[in-house]
Amino acid sequence: MLVIGMVSGAGAYLIYMQLTSLHSAGPVLELICRKTQPILLFLMLFISFSRIEPRQLHPTKWHLKNLLIQVLTFLVLCFTVIWAMHGTSGAASWVIRHRVLFETAMLCMICPTATACAVVTGKLGGDMAQVVMYTILINLTVSIAVPLTVPLLYPQAGITFIAAFSRILAKVFPLLILPCLTAWAVRWLMPRFHEWIASKINLSFYLWSVALTIAVMMSTRAIVKSGVGIWTLVGIALVSMTCCIFQFWTGRIIGKRCGSRIEASQALGQKNTVFGIWMGYTFWNPLVSVAGGFYTIWHNVHNTRQIYKTGHKR
Repeated sequence: MLVIGMVSGAGAYLIYMQLTSLHSAGPVLELICRKTQPILLFLMLFISFSRIEPRQLHPTKWHLKNLLIQVLTFLVLCFTVIWAMHGTSGAASWVIRHRVLFETAMLCMICPTATACAVVTGKLGGDMAQVVMYTILINLTVSIAVPLTVPLLYPQAGITFIAAFSRILAKVFPLLILPCLTAWAVRWLMPRFHEWIASKINLSFYLWSVALTIAVMMSTRAIVKSGVGIWTLVGIALVSMTCCIFQFWTGRIIGKRCGSRIEASQALGQKNTVFGIWMGYTFWNPLVSVAGGFYTIWHNVHNTRQIYKTGHKR
């Protein structure tokens, strides 16, 4: 399903590019994709929350370690760029020349966990509740960390902490907090409907497959429309792939020590790339948003392999 989703998403946009007769409908098609994606993500997380008891949501030791990895790495990269902006040494000049790559790594490291991460974790036999809890924690952390640093990276942009915080929270609330509140309201007010939803184990996975197709389609569009040189794209692709490998590997080590290998690895490595693309385009250099498109490919290739291996063992 993941291979089909990725290939059909990329293929659909490349076919669209060749059919000039469809270009006039481009704005409408883009609007449909942008409206459909949040609905699918909301439904996926609603189903995940329906299968989780509220008392199962509590912080664990690996949550803190994963948060520290993401935040500290992001801050080190961020303050390296800020130092270079005010420095005159050769090292500072080198950082400024490669600023896009540094910001690519920043975006890949601080990007929050995907709302669909619980779906993949469940397929791999992990604890969905732990991953959902981390998804909440990292989204709230991003809502604070990014607005604090944006004014320092782009002082001329006129973006204040309150303005950036409000824009991120407006994205996070309907796709994270609202599904949680809705699922718990249904649990208490409509128990029979709740039982029926919770019994649909594979429904969220197939919803994710459709969401993945749209995400890859939009990511392919971002890469094609970037209009930059091939070597810049290669650099962004390599940096995003390195960040992906590093986070899955680091999460695996942290989780192994805490008895949550699958959960910690998926929570750190699988990213909400749609949110990442929006964040890069809104707050940083729009070119950085391309990193989200490449990361979509890397983490889904890894997840496809993981799900195949798990199914083969079973």
